[in-house]
Amino acid sequence: MTPRIVVSAVALVRDGAVLTVRKQGTSRFMLVGGKPEPGESALECAVRETAEEVRLEVTDLELLGEFVSEAANEPGHELHSTVYTAELPAEPVAAGEIAELRWTALDGHYDDLAPMLERNVLPLLRERVAAGR
Repeated sequence: MTPRIVVSAVALVRDGAVLTVRKQGTSRFMLVGGKPEPGESALECAVRETAEEVRLEVTDLELLGEFVSEAANEPGHELHSTVYTAELPAEPVAAGEIAELRWTALDGHYDDLAPMLERNVLPLLRERVAAGR
């Protein structure tokens, strides 16, 4: 049985780009987010992780989707992600375990993105932008 990792993440989009982060000791960029604490809902986890990682207090989160993909930093693990979108309330600041922030263009081509972001989230965000949402 493949080991499973459960996470919640938040897609913060502005000017045709999504905020991505690279955690210390890793090489792939991913959405802001992380693993839930015991008893914490996916939504509560997304809010907490956003505050911890980029010092933003997000509200009015909207479910983008739930996805299964390979894990970016844990070879042989399956990642189960609940992803939300939220309005950008202020400028993000790298904090906690975050080594680097990057605004990743929705129409760009990158070789350093986490599989879930690249294969699941970016296509949906591109559709939303194209539809004017």
